[in-house]
Amino acid sequence: MTAILSHGISRRAFLTASAALGGGLLLGFPLSGQAASQGVASDLNAFIRVGADNTVTLVLPYVEMGQGAYTSQVQLLAEELELDPARVLYEAAPPDEGRYASPLFGGQITGGSGSLRGAWRTLRAAGAAAREMLVTAAAQRWSVSSESCRVENGQIIHASGRTLTYGEVAAEAALLPVPDAPVVKQRSNYRVVGQSLRRLDTPAKIDGTAKFGIDARPPGVQYAVVASCPVLGGKMKSVDTSAALMMPGVKQVVRLERAVAVVATNTWAAWKGLEVLNMEWDAGANASLTTQQMVDAADAALGRSGIVSTVVGDVDQTEMTATDRYEAVVRLPLLAHAAMEPLNCTVDLRPDRCEVWVGSQVVGRAQKAAADAAGLPLERVAIHNLFLGGGFGRRLETDYVTQAVQVARHVSGPVKVTWSREEDIRQEVFRYHNHSRVTVALGDGGAPASWRHKVVGPNIMSRFLPVYQKDGVDLDVVNAASGPYDIPNILIEYSRNEAPEGLHTGNWRGVGPTRNVFIVESVVDDLAHRAGRDPVEYRRAMMNSADTARPRAALELAVQHAGWDETLPARHGRGAAVFSGFDSHVGMVAEVAVDINGRVSVQKVICAIDAGYVVNPDIVRAQIEGGIIFGLSAVLYGQVTIAGGQVEQSNFDTYPVLRMREAPRIEVHIIDSDEEPGGVGEPGTAGAIAAVANAVFAATGFRALTLPLNPSDLRGV
Repeated sequence: MTAILSHGISRRAFLTASAALGGGLLLGFPLSGQAASQGVASDLNAFIRVGADNTVTLVLPYVEMGQGAYTSQVQLLAEELELDPARVLYEAAPPDEGRYASPLFGGQITGGSGSLRGAWRTLRAAGAAAREMLVTAAAQRWSVSSESCRVENGQIIHASGRTLTYGEVAAEAALLPVPDAPVVKQRSNYRVVGQSLRRLDTPAKIDGTAKFGIDARPPGVQYAVVASCPVLGGKMKSVDTSAALMMPGVKQVVRLERAVAVVATNTWAAWKGLEVLNMEWDAGANASLTTQQMVDAADAALGRSGIVSTVVGDVDQTEMTATDRYEAVVRLPLLAHAAMEPLNCTVDLRPDRCEVWVGSQVVGRAQKAAADAAGLPLERVAIHNLFLGGGFGRRLETDYVTQAVQVARHVSGPVKVTWSREEDIRQEVFRYHNHSRVTVALGDGGAPASWRHKVVGPNIMSRFLPVYQKDGVDLDVVNAASGPYDIPNILIEYSRNEAPEGLHTGNWRGVGPTRNVFIVESVVDDLAHRAGRDPVEYRRAMMNSADTARPRAALELAVQHAGWDETLPARHGRGAAVFSGFDSHVGMVAEVAVDINGRVSVQKVICAIDAGYVVNPDIVRAQIEGGIIFGLSAVLYGQVTIAGGQVEQSNFDTYPVLRMREAPRIEVHIIDSDEEPGGVGEPGTAGAIAAVANAVFAATGFRALTLPLNPSDLRGV
């Protein structure tokens, strides 16, 4: 154990120790770089507890929504404490935007493929500090040197053979000074980190004991379902409740400004009551809104001057002297999240307190939303954050929490508010229309001499995370807008275009890279074919610097396993994509077949990823596989359309996702790396969309510059 964390963090800024309940050791550590620099105890935001009964508990700041966050965080702690992960208890962190702030985002947020990236340094160091303090306490009791002691399986062992459990010395350890520079283990000594250990949340999810938000049933709970105005942004005008109140089990009808809720003894009764409500709505300003109007507005934004976000070299001069130029306009549609667990929230609101059961990616914000809706101070609002049945960015929002509290204000006792699948899709916080214009001045061999990319989209970060915007530019929407290439002259411009009021927009799995990787890789692929060059070789030729070595290696590994040069039957094709995002580097090859009717079947997807040091390889593979499936749903089917201000899609029959029978063979190849971990929850989605579109071009010669892929465009080509 000779590797030492050296981040210049003082003992006071890094850790605090105190006697825990029961005489154990309570260790707090900051996840936020800001908190560490301030050195204020109230800014410390996660805790290791060592109990007198020899239990070790980790309070986890990142929530579990299927991505394996709990398991990987526990592995980091268990490694440094020399514990079997099965012996480590864990619990979700309570809401506290100060103590549990992510160092990446500055708030209590699980998203952006940032959980492990945020926990990597601090969690290992916290475990190492706890280990050193426990060893020192034992050594002092024995009157021996710490160097003569080691730890194993929850015990401190002296060279003489004497042993003490962690719990036996926890109270003494709590009185010791916290190490300034705890020594973390070297990779060569890892026993737990780097292993494909079974996920800790799997057994409960298999046997049905796992509790998701939708499973919350506090004593005396009633059940409510809601219907919002079908026209986005519209309001309630009137409602006749008489028929609903006569339905068996229906208790009451709650009218809100933009929605109505039926409260009953069970969810089915509430739905039946909702069906017979006679509602009249005030459609408002969006009564005639259509998809085409939004597309036209985005196109108009392409014609306006935007804000320059990135400048490399001199694009204007290069374009003036170039003898050949390429230009493409790409249009991406409105998208929903369609997580498996529909939105839900259970609330017990009383005059002096509010208790909430929910699944949220932003538990601190959920607490504030509930407090605001209830008219209570934060300390009077308790949040039970349960497993999330999918998030994908939708549960970064808190509108459903606010609505549930608003309903609870009219109900005596706890009430569980559940959205139907139709409500979940039609009242989404959508990924909005994104349009782009890419202009490339071409040089020798058809390679880009300059790259100009104007990105059109809303400024989500101005509302959601202001730290991710600069000088009016949403830094997410322009992320990955020029690809991982050594292009000498680059100009990225952002033209802001917001959705009509009442149509809410937010983050969607993969955020900026999901949009821009498809755009960049489609253009690069088109340029390769235009130049008469192999698309992979064309990309390789643009990645020759140290900065592009990792994405190039990922592309080469994917190509190697994909059989890139093997001959395919007619109307079959392979497409490649490469990108860097979320501190990871991805190469991907998709193979597709397109039948004579234009239907696309994805045969296989080969992905190579350099995600830095991998804590749990099985979790990485699962995340990439899931991300690819999510991306295939988008490229083949994903589209929300508006007519008369209403969402035309309502369920999986009209907003399809990939079926099991359609799922391709997927291979994930992990590149060994000693770099700090990168994110893996979202790269698969971005890569899959681009690689499949390029494979369809290889199979048919049709270049898709709008999504989803339309069989009518591919029929007979």
